[in-house]
Parts: sequence; C-alpha cells; structure tokens
Amino acid sequence: MRWNRFWILGCGTLFIFTLFIRATDKPFKRKQDKPLRTIVIDAGHGGQDIGARGSYSTEKEVTLDVALKLGKIIEENMPDVKVVYTRKVDRFDDPRRKAEIANDARGDLFISIHCNSAPKSRHVTGYKTVYRKKGKRKIAVKQPIYEYSPSQAQGTETYVWATSKNNAKMESLKTSSVMVLDGNSEEAKEVMDAADPETFIMLNTLRNAFFDQSLRLSTMVEDEFTKVGRISRGARQRNEKGIWVLQATAMPSVLVELGFISNPDEEEYLNSANGQQETAQCIYKAIKRYKEELERFGNFKEEAAPPPQPVVPQPVVQPVIETGYKQPRKTSATAASSSLMYKVQLLVSDKNYSAKSPIFKKMGGPIKQERVIINRKKFNKYIWGSFRTEPEAGAALRKAKRMGFKDAFIVPYKNGLKLEAQM
Repeated sequence: MRWNRFWILGCGTLFIFTLFIRATDKPFKRKQDKPLRTIVIDAGHGGQDIGARGSYSTEKEVTLDVALKLGKIIEENMPDVKVVYTRKVDRFDDPRRKAEIANDARGDLFISIHCNSAPKSRHVTGYKTVYRKKGKRKIAVKQPIYEYSPSQAQGTETYVWATSKNNAKMESLKTSSVMVLDGNSEEAKEVMDAADPETFIMLNTLRNAFFDQSLRLSTMVEDEFTKVGRISRGARQRNEKGIWVLQATAMPSVLVELGFISNPDEEEYLNSANGQQETAQCIYKAIKRYKEELERFGNFKEEAAPPPQPVVPQPVVQPVIETGYKQPRKTSATAASSSLMYKVQLLVSDKNYSAKSPIFKKMGGPIKQERVIINRKKFNKYIWGSFRTEPEAGAALRKAKRMGFKDAFIVPYKNGLKLEAQM
C-alpha cells in the first residue's frame, strides 16, 4: 500500500513537471523585417541635362526641390525608414548610375520625380498673299499666318514599367540576386543559378509581385493628387525613353510626373513653395498608405519579451560523439546574437570525404564534417554553408539536390545551437 502511494505521488509529480516544462517552452512569434526599410528618391535629370523647359524654369530644378522636400517629410514622419537620394545637388548622373545607387542601397521602393512637357499649340490668325513662280508666270497664293501659344496640357501622371520590359526587370533582379535573397554571403552568390528553372520561377514571381506593388502605389499617388484638386491623367504603363530606371532597379518602382512645366499656370504652381510642398505631401501620403497596406499582410509589430521563467532542470541528454571537427568557440558577439542561421545537411555516409573532395567541388562554400554514432556504428555527417535567411537556405537546398545530394535538408540553428531539422 505504501509503495502504491509512492508510485502514484511520483507519477503525478512527473506529469505536473512535464506540463510545466511545456508551458515555459511555448514558442513566441518571431518579428519579421519591416516591409519598407529603405526608400530611394530620384530627382530627374540634373547638371547639363536640364530636362523639360518652361518659360523661366527647368525640370531639373523643380524635381530636385520636390525630391528634397519629400525626403524631409519621410524622415520626419517615418523614423524607421531610411531615405536615399540619387542626387541632392545639381549634378548629372547616367541612368545606369542611378539604378546602381538604388540597388546598392538595397532599396525597398524607388520613386523617380519628373515634370511633363507638351509642344506649343498654333492656330491661324489670318492669311497673306504670296506669289509663286509657275512656269513662266507668277501666281498669287494665300498663305496662313500662324500664332503660337503655350500648350494648355495639364495634370499629373504616374508611370510603372511596361510589361514589354518584364525581361529587363527580370535581368535586374538576377543581377542583384544577393540583395533579392536578403543575404550578403558568398553562399548567396553561389546558389543563384540563372539557368535553374526553380530560380527562374522565383525571380518571375518576385518580378510580378513588384509590378503589382508598383501599380498599386501609382494608383495611390494619383488618388492623393485628385484629393487636393489636381487633374489626374491616371496611373499608366510606359515604354518610352527616359523611364529605363524603372526596369533597372530591383525593387518596386514608379515615376511621377508632377505636372506640365510647359503650361504657364502649372509652371507657376510647380515653382511655388506651396505647390512643391503640396506635391511632396501627396506623394508622402500615398507612400504612407502603401506602407500600412504592406504591414497588414504580416506580423511587423514588436513582440513583447516573454516574462522571466524559473530555472527548470533539464533532463540529461546523451551527447553525440564527435571527432575530427571542433565547434568554433563562441565570441561575445555570437553569444549575444539571437538571429536564426541555416545550414544544409548534404549526406550521412560511412565514407570519409575531405572538404576538397570532388563530390563537393561545385558547392562553392565551406563543408564541415561531424562524426556521429548511429546504432553503434560510426558515420560521417557533411554540412554545407551558413545562411542568414530561409530564401537563401532554400535556394542552397535546391542547388544541393541538383548536385546529386537528393537527401539533403535544411537544419536551422539559433545562438549556435541546432534546432529541429526541417525537411
């Protein structure tokens, strides 16, 4: 009887202890990266390239003023967003250089600011008689007298790249593959295989998403312009000279035409302090709506830290026997880091391969060997790389399987400790 009570008490204590451990080990949601961290603002033209010309001002001057005002508004109201300018002074940069600035900054959004222009209109004010020689005689001919006046074209337009330029946009994503994967390691460069169908599908999907986001933002920009009484000529696709930067930047991108500098009324508005501030505010409000819409699709709020839990003794785990590979000593920076890392386990074999073995030749990254004992037999486990993000690790896994490692899978690590493997 006494022994029965002892066993009942022991089993009950163990059951409660197990529930306590499970309760304290409840996972917390991992905060995702903000969807809009860097905005690149491009003031169109500059330097010797003046762009469109009004009666007293030029496009390069107006676009720079509005770009600087827009950037200031974003910096004051979105402290979590970094603003990058393609130019802050009257300077000319080749469009390729502008795209390079945006891609090097790893921008999440590219906004190019321009002014529109239209040729002067003409109308007949009268006729004059002129004589033209016809054979041996002259004949009188009425010739119209024209008067030219500035074009009355007005309104705003916001452009995205034309679908006929999708291949060019794809090329920019391919060229900036390390940025697209959100990785900066050599492994990220290795895993992006342009000839791989899966890589093509991934880039194609990303390009389509960028197009949808660009079109959505362009509609919001025009919507904000109409709210302040501007005439909107709509959000459009454009396949003309001067819009090359939209397809050369590896991010959602739009080009905003602020108005017609060739129209005297709009020129006056675009050069006024109130007009430039109002225009910048409209674009900012559209960006704000765009940002909020993106954030609604994911968990981008700071997660509250879990309350401190009492220390619970953990069950003793039989250590894995390892030889031939030493775990690197943790530095203080590594110990402080709480970010996830991913590695790819290539294979487990009873054969002893070196890191420079021909079977690993095309992997393009460090191969580490761990020795393990399975069912009292010694085996070698071969692990490849160290990847910062799941997309990067996923691309690495696809490459490993193409290289013949059919049983490869991703292994996540946190704080240097291996978590449960993900197939």
